[in-house]
Amino acid sequence: MATSYRVPFVDPRKHYQRIKSEVDSAISDTLAAGDLVLRRQLADFERRLAEYVGTKYAVGVASGYHALHLSLLALGVGPGHEVITVGHTFVATVSAIIHAGASPVLVSVGEDYNMDVEALAEAISERTRAIIPVHLNGRLCAMDRLQALARQHGIAIIEDAAQALGASFHDRMAGSFGSAGCFSFYPFKALGGIGDGGAVTTDDPVLARTVTLLRFNGEDRETAELHAHGYTASLDNVNAATLDVKLRHLPRWIEHRRALAKRYRAALSGVGDLRLPHFDGTTHVDSFQNYVIRTSRREALREHLFDEGIETLVHWPKPMWEHKALGLDDPRLPETERICREVLSLPMNAELTPEQVDIVTSSIQEFFAQS
Repeated sequence: MATSYRVPFVDPRKHYQRIKSEVDSAISDTLAAGDLVLRRQLADFERRLAEYVGTKYAVGVASGYHALHLSLLALGVGPGHEVITVGHTFVATVSAIIHAGASPVLVSVGEDYNMDVEALAEAISERTRAIIPVHLNGRLCAMDRLQALARQHGIAIIEDAAQALGASFHDRMAGSFGSAGCFSFYPFKALGGIGDGGAVTTDDPVLARTVTLLRFNGEDRETAELHAHGYTASLDNVNAATLDVKLRHLPRWIEHRRALAKRYRAALSGVGDLRLPHFDGTTHVDSFQNYVIRTSRREALREHLFDEGIETLVHWPKPMWEHKALGLDDPRLPETERICREVLSLPMNAELTPEQVDIVTSSIQEFFAQS
């Protein structure tokens, strides 16, 4: 439990207490109106999310996975097609491809954990129908180069922006570059709901309508006409109302994350063999969904931090293809394998204080000083 840690990775109870009156009011108003499924609160949130991302449309769905899956289906991706994505990502990215009936092609990532564009170029084939770049940890891929490749080959881009809401590249927000942008509102995201949830953002009215139909059993809610064998995958109204409240706070929360990231950087630069998530250039503005460090001594450092009452996470301690039940071929990505052995996510959330960051960094400094 979070209370057993001096510095928890996230603190959902404290997060709720900070905005309790607003959240409680939104939930109460929604329930009092009897607005439970596909009602005004969802439409309001979708409109404001689209405005924030910079797209014409946003469609709320049940999870980030559903955003990816329904976007693939809406673009006609299916059996006989290949979809290129990265090997270093949450399994749902690949599961969405599998469930669409297509074949995933996994490529390597660069220093910032995002898609290696050279590896992408080499992986494109006649069967490639789409690319899913994953904007990991709150940092966008090099979308200018990726878009150029997609245009050259006539391939659709579906952005997995589950970890990148509020991040930008060349002053454009994550989720505004591809045919579709896919977001997750899993509770521990920067914009997290009171349960799972997701959304698709797009400028394409046909794609937006198709996802809207697919999320509710293929039914046009105005005419009751069924247009497809769809899914039960809509974002419920109570969750949407809560997310709408939180969206108003999100820019301030992201600025707080960026300030904490600077504090981490100032204290940890040059410590041991640490590699920090800061990169040269002015093209990106990162949202720091996660603050991921890298060290060859990951397990020993994590144990030390645990003993000091500091909660950390290891995202994907082994590559997904090593989970034999998934039936994935080994794509031979040694950098992805090294990343899985070396990365460690430090506490990063809207409630984290500068003093707690100092506790974390002092403990890390102590670890390497004693080694």
